[in-house]
Formats: sequence, C-alpha cells, structure tokens
Amino acid sequence: MAAVAFVDVGKRYGDAPVIENFDLAIADREFMVLVGPSGSGKSTALRMIAGLEDITSGTITIGGRPVNDVPPKDRDIAMVFQNYALYPHMTVRENLEFGLRLRKTPAPEIERLVAETAKLLGIDALLERRPRQLSGGERQRVALGRAIMRKPAVFLFDEPLSNLDAKLRVQMRAEIKRIQQLVQTTTVYVTHDQVEAMTMGTRIAVMKDGRLQQVGAPMEVYRRPENLFVASFIGTLPMNLLPARVGAGGRLVASGFTVEWPPALAAPAALALREGSAVTLGLRPEDLRESLPAGSGARDGRLPVRVEVCEPLGREIVVHGRCGDDALVSVVHGGDAVPAPGSVLELSVDWARAHLFDPVTQRRIAA
Repeated sequence: MAAVAFVDVGKRYGDAPVIENFDLAIADREFMVLVGPSGSGKSTALRMIAGLEDITSGTITIGGRPVNDVPPKDRDIAMVFQNYALYPHMTVRENLEFGLRLRKTPAPEIERLVAETAKLLGIDALLERRPRQLSGGERQRVALGRAIMRKPAVFLFDEPLSNLDAKLRVQMRAEIKRIQQLVQTTTVYVTHDQVEAMTMGTRIAVMKDGRLQQVGAPMEVYRRPENLFVASFIGTLPMNLLPARVGAGGRLVASGFTVEWPPALAAPAALALREGSAVTLGLRPEDLRESLPAGSGARDGRLPVRVEVCEPLGREIVVHGRCGDDALVSVVHGGDAVPAPGSVLELSVDWARAHLFDPVTQRRIAA
C-alpha cells in the first residue's frame, strides 16, 4: 500500500505560516493533483512529502508509516522536476541507469528495466543521445523514465510541463496520465494550470494561501464549487460572478436584469434568504446561450448583454460584454456572423447549473 496522508500539517518560516491545518488523504494508486495560484503552498506540500522541507507540526504518512523524521532517500518516492535535472554529459541510457547503478542493481536487471521503460515511453531510438540533442518533450520522457525505473511507492511531479509549448503540453498531459494508469503508482502532481488539473487528476485539491479550499473529482469541483475562490479559479473561462439580491415577490435582481426566482435554485425561504438579502450569482460562460436578436430588458429569464469584444474560436465564439453594470462572458455557437461590438444579445440561462454564494462568507449557498 502507498497511500499518502497529511494529518493537521503546518509549515512556518519564522512567524510566517505557509501551510496551515492541512488534512488530505491520498488513496493508494490515486492520481491526486494539487492546484492553485503561485504562493498557495502546493509545491511546499509536495516537497514535504519528499522530505525536502521539514514540517512544523502534524504528521505525514506514506503507506501508513509516519515519515516526519525519515530522510528523503528512505521514503520510497521518485520526483520529476520542472527542469528535468538530467546529467548533460551522460547519454539517455546512462541517465536512466544512474540511480540503479548507485543502488548496485545487477546489470541484467538494469538492462531489462531500461529496455522495458524505453519501450513504454517511446524513447528506444534515443538511448545513445545526450540531453542537448533532445527536444523538451523527449527530455521530459527521459526524466519520467528515470523515475519509473525506480519502481517507487509514490511519484511526485512538480509542475513538469511548464517549460513546454502549448501543443507539447497537451500531448504530455495525455502521456503522463496514460503511463500512470499503466504503472498504477500513487501520484501527486502539482500545477497552477487548472486545465492540467481537470484533465489529469482522479481527484483535485484546490489550494489558496496554504489552505485547502476543496477536494473532489474534477467534475464535482467544477459543478459544485464550495466557495467563490474555487468557482472563479476552476474553469477554462472563469465563472461570471454577479452581485444580486432577493427582490420583492421572490424575484432575483441584478444591475442588468430582474427575473422570477428560478425554481432550479430552490425558493429563497428554503435557502434562509429574506427579501433584500445580498447574494452572488455564479453563471458559467458555457451555461449562457444566445436566444433571440437584440431586445431591451430580460424576458422570460433572458439576459440582455451589450457586446464589447468577441473572440471567434471556430465552432464557438467567446463574447465579452456587459449586463447592466456587470461584466459578463458567454460562449455562443460559431457561425459566419460574429456579433458586432455595441450590439445587444439576449442570452438564455441554464438555471439548473447556476450557483449562489454568500458574499460575506464567500461560501456556496445550498438548499
């Protein structure tokens, strides 16, 4: 078993807290992604698993064994860094073999592991080359191969794709996920890129300012964000967050529209909301759809949006506009006609996928 667990872990530099009250259980063979903006503490958490950072309080276990005082070399982990960390004077074969030779692995076993790993990663033809003769993606495969050959209990990835171009990142995302599914090794992956998190992780752990914000399957976190930070951070286009209030007669009022309270949001009374209560309405751009040509005012729940900027992407168009005083981003189906700046679109809302948040606590309001 190679489950990893943080139990009330804290990390401080002097009086400055970096990680606080960190509790996270990572199951055996799971692909867990730690995601968050710069400074959220995700790389520090990863380095604490590796033993490269001492913890200030709490306990970290690997396979049920506390490792607070266990040196990195005895933790049975393998780490893949952002900068690949290959030896430039060695060939690919020698880079793959190096760690095994240090552990005095028998030569036939080393040869077998090199052949097996090179075939798995598609680098058979590169074994006699040196790192300077490789592309970025090929170097990343070699770094990954070196980790795989150790057959560790846990793989640790520290933003391994950030140095690659966009096309290669997409390719390597799929490659790393495929390999993890084949080798079935517990994996902890750190990234600031929420697309990587959504596409790669079995579960994702969203972090901010050294604290966990939400842990769950990617689509669970996407569909039911627990707070405003998660709502705005997770999603290729950020969620629209509009100030609103409960109006007379149970209506929903924002600066650019007033609509009958959508039944899909549950009645205000069921949400403990009184008339005049402030809420933050969350609408994902893809849950807004163009309905009818220009008009004034919201009709039957439609929102009038004055177009400011359009981004044609082929099959769809990202429209940036304003609904009353609020900025609003929507995704409409692509076509020959791109909405002109200054024109007005009426957008229908998939209210079953709308969200309400408390603007004070920033927590999700749930029935």
